[in-house]
Amino acid sequence: MYRFIFNNIDNTSQYEELIKEFLQPSDYGEDGDRVLEYDFRGDKEDVKRQIYRDLSAMTGKSPKWGILTGIRPVKLAGEIADRSEDPKRVLMEQYLVHESKADLVCDILQYQREKAGKPASKSLSVYVGIPFCPTRCLYCSFTSNQVEQEAMEPYLEALGREIDYAGTAAKAAGYSVETLYFGGGTPTSLNEEQLDRLLTKVSDAFALGGVREYTVEAGRPDTITEGKLRILTDHGVDRISINPQSMKQKTLDLIGRRHTVDDVYEAFAMAHKAGVEVINADLIAGLPEETEEDFANSLDEIIRLGAGNITLHTLAVKRASRLKEMDENFNYKDEELREQMLAEAHETLRSRGYQPYYLYRQKHTSGNTENIGFTADDRPGLYNIRIMEEAQSNLALGAGGISKIYFPSENRLERVANVSNYEIYIDRIDEMIERKRKGFFEQEAETKEEQTC
Repeated sequence: MYRFIFNNIDNTSQYEELIKEFLQPSDYGEDGDRVLEYDFRGDKEDVKRQIYRDLSAMTGKSPKWGILTGIRPVKLAGEIADRSEDPKRVLMEQYLVHESKADLVCDILQYQREKAGKPASKSLSVYVGIPFCPTRCLYCSFTSNQVEQEAMEPYLEALGREIDYAGTAAKAAGYSVETLYFGGGTPTSLNEEQLDRLLTKVSDAFALGGVREYTVEAGRPDTITEGKLRILTDHGVDRISINPQSMKQKTLDLIGRRHTVDDVYEAFAMAHKAGVEVINADLIAGLPEETEEDFANSLDEIIRLGAGNITLHTLAVKRASRLKEMDENFNYKDEELREQMLAEAHETLRSRGYQPYYLYRQKHTSGNTENIGFTADDRPGLYNIRIMEEAQSNLALGAGGISKIYFPSENRLERVANVSNYEIYIDRIDEMIERKRKGFFEQEAETKEEQTC
């Protein structure tokens, strides 16, 4: 058992995240007899490099992401490139990233800059959160609730008030909306009348004439109807998500998805018939009891169904999930299997003409891997790129929404959060609106005035 001693370091969380890439929590503690001691001398990256080298020598592991523990390696590579340095060299030499991962990051960065460009000044991404799902998945830690249709009405009323305020304030501040994204939860948990009413509310509140991308997550196939798809396309929605996670029925039953594999086929057929321009599908590597062949079969089916974007996730076992309660160390099991699943999936997608276009990492991910979005026909998800690069303000509405106001002169963000619980959100909607006024729009106005002076 290991024991770690940090001298001159108050906050050790970033080092602990790196340690967890080598060791399970049960492998280290105050009673450990193998003592590793580190002194902070002004360079936290130097401490991380020493931890990495020590644990690599002791465990035989060599995590391919090196000492990177953050979720945005492509953003880091962009910052390095903007300093006129070679991102690949810096990632490998300073952050100990393996060459394959460094190449992947640099390829994605180049693709993003070619296809998406930089966000325009005063452009905005808008997120609208619907915190309802038909069921709660085994691995889920998101804001999602299972309620009857009529119980959604008070939430929609409160959300409508926030939308009205935010739309008026955004127009007054001179913002243009570049991307609009409805997420959750599952927005298509709303019935057709509710969905139409909500989309109408947003189009009335915001100036949407210059929107480059309009996305609605319809992730659960069992929530999709021809009527809902017609409403979405009538409102200008050009992309949706249909997220099977797996195309193996036994897996769907095990993880708590209510839909069937046949529901996925039907949902894709309806979406194509409705004229949805881009369909994204999510798959998760490492779901309980799945084999390499299961994951490959799911991917083949999704490609055959005509998904324009495909996002490959690695199962991340979050503290608030039921899976974490069932198996504390699930994410440490079968790490090599999950890495092999993703490696073969990458080869398959590239051979079928898909290009990786965005990447992010999560804590507690099995095998220290990553989540990657692939696109066919050069139709990447612009909202995903903007959220990961963090060079644009994001206005997030609804329960659990975290707005981020971007200060370009300082290249920094400030967060303005809504409460996560939808019932508390309803009760405190006036406070949520006030948070937006003070934390988002007044800050923006003050910054603009300072720059003018």
